[in-house]
Amino acid sequence: MKTFLTALVLAITTAGFAQDPSVDPSDRKKFAELDIHTSTVCDMCEKTIEENMIYEKGVKSVTVDLATNSIHLEYDAKKTDPDKLRLAVTKLGYYADDLPGDPIAFKGLPACCQKEGCGKPVEKK
Repeated sequence: MKTFLTALVLAITTAGFAQDPSVDPSDRKKFAELDIHTSTVCDMCEKTIEENMIYEKGVKSVTVDLATNSIHLEYDAKKTDPDKLRLAVTKLGYYADDLPGDPIAFKGLPACCQKEGCGKPVEKK
C-alpha cells in the first residue's frame, strides 16, 4: 500500500509540473515580438520603461537594451498592436521609433535622464 501511495503522489507531482504553462514551448508561439528604437541612455531609463511597459495591456515581457537603444517586447497581438505600444513608450517621455516623446512626461523623468537627454532622439546604429 505504501508503494502504491508513493507512486500515486509521484505521478500527481510529475503531472503537475508537466502542466506548467511557463515550461510549455508552444506558449511562446502565441506572442508577437516588436523592437522599438528609442532614446534610452541610462539605467534609470531602463528601469522606467521596463517597470511601466510590463503593465500595458497584452505585454508579456519587456527588455531594454541600452547598447542598441532599443526595447524588445513580446505581446499578445489579440490585445494590442505595435502602434499602441509605441504610443505607450512616448507617453513615458521617450522616443519610439520616429515618434517624439511626450514633453510633459519628459519633464517627469528623473533629473539624470533629463540632463542626459534620454527623451531626445539618438542616431540609429
